[in-house]
Amino acid sequence: MDRSEHVHYGRRRGRRLRPGRQRLLKDLLPRLRLPVGDLGVLAQRPPAEAFCGYSDVWLEVGFGQGEHLAAQAHANPDTLFIGCEPYVNGISSLLRTIASEEIGNVLIHDDDARVLLESLPDASVGRLFLLFPDPWPKRRHRKRRFVSPTNLDRIARILVDGAEFRFATDHAEYARWTLRHVIDHAALEWPATRPGDWRYKAGDWPETRYERKATAQGRTCVYMTFRRRARAVETDGQSG
Repeated sequence: MDRSEHVHYGRRRGRRLRPGRQRLLKDLLPRLRLPVGDLGVLAQRPPAEAFCGYSDVWLEVGFGQGEHLAAQAHANPDTLFIGCEPYVNGISSLLRTIASEEIGNVLIHDDDARVLLESLPDASVGRLFLLFPDPWPKRRHRKRRFVSPTNLDRIARILVDGAEFRFATDHAEYARWTLRHVIDHAALEWPATRPGDWRYKAGDWPETRYERKATAQGRTCVYMTFRRRARAVETDGQSG
């Protein structure tokens, strides 16, 4: 794959890290990193072998400070979690939590998530989270939004049939944008039947730091759970 095709617009570094967090980046991150070079090999193997025998694989794109990812990993120890985040300060926060709470079922991709999505095996992810992504509110920046037809194609390819794609935002226009793009995608559906299905999140949906801030400032959060449609089965017995 050609990484030059993926332009990353967000920050990669914030304020200077304290020595303890710098040590975590130096010592712990290399042990948890899931490099694309390895994924290129993993993509040639069956998902069960590729992911060390875990019962499921869940992926969070843009985990921020890692609160949601760490909480989910704690609650689901038989599931392997892959977190994507290029922001070094956020990665160091998650590493601190992993070290202090001895979390053992998390791997990290510290680069652009699109590179990872292109490398994972077909139908290998049981749940995907995209929580409070940058809405890029200016019209000229909307092409930078993560939700796009191309990225939804990538997501649909790696999700198993029936898998959930959980999306949250406090930006009303981005919520409409996302819903429109998902509804237009043949492989994804929105099974909501009532307002509560998007006004309130599921009970196993931990709160993030950004979500608390948005709620405290009076902004309305939208929680959408999409689903991967079943793949068509061809006459020769292979999935389409």
